[in-house]
Amino acid sequence: MKYSIEGGDLPYVKIFLEAGEAMISEAGGRSWAKGDYITETTSEGGMGKALGRMFAGESLFLSKYTAQGPVEMAFASSFPGSVMAVELAPGQSIIAQKSAFLCATYGVDLAVHFQKRAGAGFFGGEGFIMQRITGPGLVFFEIDGNSVNYDLEAGERLVCDTGVLALMEPSCTMDVQMVKGMKNVFFGGEGLFDTTVTGPGRVVLQSMTKSGLAKMLAPFIGGNS
Repeated sequence: MKYSIEGGDLPYVKIFLEAGEAMISEAGGRSWAKGDYITETTSEGGMGKALGRMFAGESLFLSKYTAQGPVEMAFASSFPGSVMAVELAPGQSIIAQKSAFLCATYGVDLAVHFQKRAGAGFFGGEGFIMQRITGPGLVFFEIDGNSVNYDLEAGERLVCDTGVLALMEPSCTMDVQMVKGMKNVFFGGEGLFDTTVTGPGRVVLQSMTKSGLAKMLAPFIGGNS
């Protein structure tokens, strides 16, 4: 299977399928296609996994697209940024924030991932529930803004704003810490909490978040006659 990531800051991935090859996405995720294919709505693992995906920020059901011959199919990001391709070996997993999943080759498993630390879940910006995506297969993720990659050593810690963490390997641990100093809390503009990620493992950050952009635009929307 071949693919091409295009579109610049408004990206999409164009995938070229041969007969019998299949892709999955959240329900209705395909943006356009050329060629003959079959679309199926599936729970992929039963209602338990379907409900887990819903709580993780994805649709209750998935769409499966199976090529009947040569097919060109595109999946577009819902927000300005970038699309990242991750190849997962059999049994290899990656943890993603809610709504990061764009599409994947059929056979990849999507499951719910609960944060072990309650503080990280409630205040970390990524939510108590994240996604665990397990191979084998090729997965495409939506990254808000540009992606920044770090390979953390064992015990090495990365501190970032809430919502900035996009992906991490399961070997990493996520937690939150309260910003120190009352002056920093009330006048520093960084919020009450920071997200901390501790290695070992790969971490992917995103330079922009939907919530951050909404906060910036809020003073200019509504209330003006």
